[in-house]
Amino acid sequence: MRKSDKKLDNLLCAVLTNVCQKAIDHVSGFQWLTHTVDFSNYPNSIKVVCVFDTNESLNNFVNSEHNYYLTSLIHEQFESNHIRLKNVTKHVYYDSEQRCDEQNGGNWALRLTNDKRNSTLPSR
Repeated sequence: MRKSDKKLDNLLCAVLTNVCQKAIDHVSGFQWLTHTVDFSNYPNSIKVVCVFDTNESLNNFVNSEHNYYLTSLIHEQFESNHIRLKNVTKHVYYDSEQRCDEQNGGNWALRLTNDKRNSTLPSR
């Protein structure tokens, strides 16, 4: 990883840590989030995965009137830190601990290296 990539990754981590702390306080069932990025295609390759405890919690969030809360929070934090994305909703995915346990034996490293078929996009 180049020095410039490390700086960008540190910025992403700081921004997303702030998002995570706010989400834990305001979103029922939300547990944590993570990101992946290919720095050769930055920022277009940013993928943020928001993880809920159960499939039920995830479904309740996605089907609620507040289902864009996390996306909006991520967008606000990215914008305030000069991370520009054309459409942030294409970069935010939702998943659950339960689904990872069922489909990947709880192996998040394996799950995150797979493509977006494992995650749920926000409802449109």
